[in-house]
Amino acid sequence: MAHIKYLRAAVSGFYLWEAAVLLSLVATKEIDSARSRNIPMSPSDFLDKLMGRMSGYDARIRPNFKGPPVNVTCNIFINSFGSIAETTMNENILFASFALHSFRLTLILSCPMDLKNFPMDVQTCIMQLESFGYTMNDLVFEWQENGAVQVAEGLTLPQFLLKEDKDLCYCTKHYNTGKFTCIEVQFHLERQMGYYLIQMYIPSLLIVILSWVSFWINMDAAPARVALGITTVLTMTTQSSGSRASLPKVSYVKAIDIWMAVCLLFVFSALLEYAAVNFVSRQHKELLRFHRKRKKNKDDDIRDNQFNFTGYGMSPPCIQAKDGVVPKGSNNPVQSASLTTEEMRKVFVDRAKKIDTLSRACFPLAFLIFNIFYWVIYKIVRHEDIHQKQN
Repeated sequence: MAHIKYLRAAVSGFYLWEAAVLLSLVATKEIDSARSRNIPMSPSDFLDKLMGRMSGYDARIRPNFKGPPVNVTCNIFINSFGSIAETTMNENILFASFALHSFRLTLILSCPMDLKNFPMDVQTCIMQLESFGYTMNDLVFEWQENGAVQVAEGLTLPQFLLKEDKDLCYCTKHYNTGKFTCIEVQFHLERQMGYYLIQMYIPSLLIVILSWVSFWINMDAAPARVALGITTVLTMTTQSSGSRASLPKVSYVKAIDIWMAVCLLFVFSALLEYAAVNFVSRQHKELLRFHRKRKKNKDDDIRDNQFNFTGYGMSPPCIQAKDGVVPKGSNNPVQSASLTTEEMRKVFVDRAKKIDTLSRACFPLAFLIFNIFYWVIYKIVRHEDIHQKQN
């Protein structure tokens, strides 16, 4: 290859320019001989041979020195996205930047996330390219007009969906030493809910439904209903703790926290419902104990009055029966007390059964209403608000 009409090169890793050069056969032979001896050639030596040692080229000085700033046009090709961890809010990006000078980098970037809508959130991760040592008097970064940010075909992420629209903007930095050029690209990542539906939402939903089974169990089966209630409460607590294990400790409430808290509330309410049923069904015993105590006090009063009447030689017929026979027209106290106790027991048992009957309808209906409000707010209302903020 004796003649090359155009060659593009980079100076100091950022300056790109186009120069027409004519390589002599002697320079080509020297380069070939250096390669044949497996001696690595530095960029400075290559440029010296390419442009000639007497051309005045100096890698330490930017082109157009003391002239207008150098405009560097940049574009990025993203080859792959690594794992994105919510606990550290980091992401791995492997990309290659192609301008007249190309290089390949693997970066670990920090992406501050807003997890209020987790796991139905849309995250915006920002990557900035900024000049480190040259102010805008010497260097200006610009995005390429067409295809500034390209993504490899078929690129997928495990938990996120990378949206096609990517916002390109400029983020000039102002420091005490001057203004420094900066360009930025915003990646919009929408979380996919498949994993969280299978691992969190559906199991917690089934646990809540399982707690409602106790409403159909006989109220006299206390061990069965108590064991079912405690088991569902403990399982729901473990499920709620597991959902927060892989997330950072933030001060605000997330969408998954609201779901887990409401599910735990429903499960705990089902356990308290049986406590109320059991308490109401046993109220007739408390009431009977109260009547017995009251009757005992009344009998003591009557006995005291009878003793006083006997002292004065008086025996009222209402107190003393003739020949130990109960007079006609009087009620048997034992039979009357037995009927009253049975009636009271039936009344309170019916009330307890009515609580179970109402719970069978009220608990599922309340949980259904909560689901409607929950999914409408987080999948439609809050989702639209996020897109409006991004636009």
